[in-house]
Amino acid sequence: MSTPVALERLGVPEPGRPVALSPLVVRATAPNPGVMTGPGTNSYLVGTDAVAVVDPGPDEASHLDALVALGAGRIRWIVVTHTHPDHAPGAAPLAARTGAEVIGFSARDGFEPSRAVGEGFELVGPDFTLRAVHTPGHASNHLCWLLVEEAMLFSGDHVMQGSTVVIAPPDGDMGHYLESLGRLLALDPPLDAIAPGHGSLLDAPEATVRGIIDHRLTRERLVAEALHGVRRARVDDLVPTVYADVHEALYPVARYSLWAHLRKLGDEGRARGDDPGDIETTWRTTA
Repeated sequence: MSTPVALERLGVPEPGRPVALSPLVVRATAPNPGVMTGPGTNSYLVGTDAVAVVDPGPDEASHLDALVALGAGRIRWIVVTHTHPDHAPGAAPLAARTGAEVIGFSARDGFEPSRAVGEGFELVGPDFTLRAVHTPGHASNHLCWLLVEEAMLFSGDHVMQGSTVVIAPPDGDMGHYLESLGRLLALDPPLDAIAPGHGSLLDAPEATVRGIIDHRLTRERLVAEALHGVRRARVDDLVPTVYADVHEALYPVARYSLWAHLRKLGDEGRARGDDPGDIETTWRTTA
């Protein structure tokens, strides 16, 4: 890439400030900071002679301009982790400007890949290999992308730095999410780093993933105990107890993950909902 960038592995992302995380990877952060996006959505440019962009982010002109400048005529592929509006909408306009092939799990939410791929697919460039790892949970169509040469995982929203991933049914599934996290611990060779869709590079992947699993299972225990204590309740009845450590302003978001926990308990026979597909339904403990 011809645009000079600083080599900075662990710095905090800043919109408009591209950073080289390694000889093969440059991070560019979109100017869409917020409660759900942290400093903004991270896009990653992978490769030197020919470049793949991982998650082009929102359709935001200044961010797309930055990606085009960083790619300097070398962008050949655009790969997405999932089709949520802060990750994929930039794919089509970036492809129109660069002629790049768009690669993702499937067409959805306005996203149209040139090539639909799944678990184990490998995108091979002149100096890199990106391997797709299907990680449903946050979204059923979520792919992480493993940079084989550096054991670096582009995790999208599967793993984020500094915040908890929202699991919103019905497309989000807590059981699948925990299973997908477990898959990351079984990768061989082990991961050296996780490059998340939001936040800084994570250089202790195993500890990070185990910490997320422990956090989710602790929250699940609180959900089960809270439901057992009242015997029957709706999601919104349980949120203040289960998320007593969270500011009330986040309750409207937390309720979706609590619903996902209840649905998981229901799948395991530990709870029963009148209509598990309705967030307003009544749940009963089976313990």
